[in-house]
Amino acid sequence: MYYVSTRNKQERCTAAQAIARGLASDGGLMTPEVFPKLSPNGLVTLRDMSYQQRAVFVMNSYLDDFTSSELTSFAAKAYSDTKFDAPEVAPVRQVDSNTYCLELWHGPTCAFKDMALQMLPHLLTASLKKNQESKTVCILVATSGDTGKAALEGFRDVDRTRILVFYPKDGVSAVQELQMNTQDGGNVGVCAVLGNFDDAQTGVKKLFSDENLREKLAEQGFFLSSANSINWGRVLPQIVYYISAYCDLLRDEKIQKGDPINVCVPTGNFGNILAAYYAKEMGVPINRLICASNSNNVLTDFISTGQYDRNRDFHNTISPSMDILISSNLERMLFALSEQDDALVREYMNQLATVGLYKVSPAIQSKLNRIFAAGFCDDVQTKRVIGQMWQEHNYLIDPHTAVAFDVLNQYRERTGDSTPTVVVSTASPFKFCDSVLSALGVSELAQGTAILDQLSQHTGVPVPTPLAALKNKTPRFNQVVNKEFMVDQVLEMLK
Repeated sequence: MYYVSTRNKQERCTAAQAIARGLASDGGLMTPEVFPKLSPNGLVTLRDMSYQQRAVFVMNSYLDDFTSSELTSFAAKAYSDTKFDAPEVAPVRQVDSNTYCLELWHGPTCAFKDMALQMLPHLLTASLKKNQESKTVCILVATSGDTGKAALEGFRDVDRTRILVFYPKDGVSAVQELQMNTQDGGNVGVCAVLGNFDDAQTGVKKLFSDENLREKLAEQGFFLSSANSINWGRVLPQIVYYISAYCDLLRDEKIQKGDPINVCVPTGNFGNILAAYYAKEMGVPINRLICASNSNNVLTDFISTGQYDRNRDFHNTISPSMDILISSNLERMLFALSEQDDALVREYMNQLATVGLYKVSPAIQSKLNRIFAAGFCDDVQTKRVIGQMWQEHNYLIDPHTAVAFDVLNQYRERTGDSTPTVVVSTASPFKFCDSVLSALGVSELAQGTAILDQLSQHTGVPVPTPLAALKNKTPRFNQVVNKEFMVDQVLEMLK
């Protein structure tokens, strides 16, 4: 199987090359030329497999330059019981008669990014060997909160890698910031950027297109790659958990073979819900993809109107991982819905970069409306939902998951659609203790890491082990830069 750039189909490469590069040389995103289909009994075959076995089965169809033996080894290491505190890895919890929650936060950093970023280091280091790459890879990451820590943990002390994470100063939760700034490892770096996530993400993309920087790094024996979801090695492992969730519902007889489900995903950079679309394309009977946003509702407006417009106010919310106005992975969706019209995608991305908006063709908008629904909610409603879920279901959720539950309720009230729905839960509530405690009616909040114990004592829910460990850690990183000087941080780290 070959991979092509969303902006130039003539740029083809192998899976190993796509994963090592992270981003196409023209700024496009590497995407499979074709998507494999599950056999008619594929989901039944997967039903009784472990999560690790399902991961190998799914990824094997995309990675024909990797052996099954390699992928089996990678999955065993990535999803081991020493890294995930749930034997199912990504358990599905029933909330009510037709609503289920896919919990993706049982990994080492307590966020859904672990599902891909525990696998990516194995895929990347193997890709370097397959490509006979002699240089050391320098991985640049922009994070809105969770990707940074998950990437740092995944690549910590991995041979022939360096990793530098940029995050928006004052744009992540206190726990998220502490997780990153206390990161162990001799090959890691962390730096705050004055601005919002879009500033950090745009800055990283500019570094990738900086020819002068590439030449300097090459002279020093380095090349750039990415651990953001612009890297295909990030998106592919995410497809697995949607297929796995359907198989769990089959196995537990919550649905029968062929029954449709809906999926509701709290969405920022569009990578998570994109993976659900790819699972649908492979043959999982997903009826409707429900895109849930916070007050930064650029995706809600896009799905409703067909116009993507980032020229709007940016809101810092209590669901910071969704505080994004430029959803990078939407480019892959446009590539698919335009039937791989790279010239059209290139034009849309040029309009976005120059004037901040574009409007898709009626044909693409029609396809969007058949596949997606969308909605958003503000911080007040997000807190209300956290409280309701605790009171009515004794279920503690974080603000991002609360956004998804609220948007699902809006969708059901609007449409009357009673299809069984999987809500994607993307982070542990303990990563957002202040917001969750406030939603539960607590007004006097403990300071520092003591707030973790406060939430645990108030609810009886234990603090996840990786977060409890933060109490004894001292920050290692305190750099803050303007976005114009991010390149200096890269060069400083690689001295």
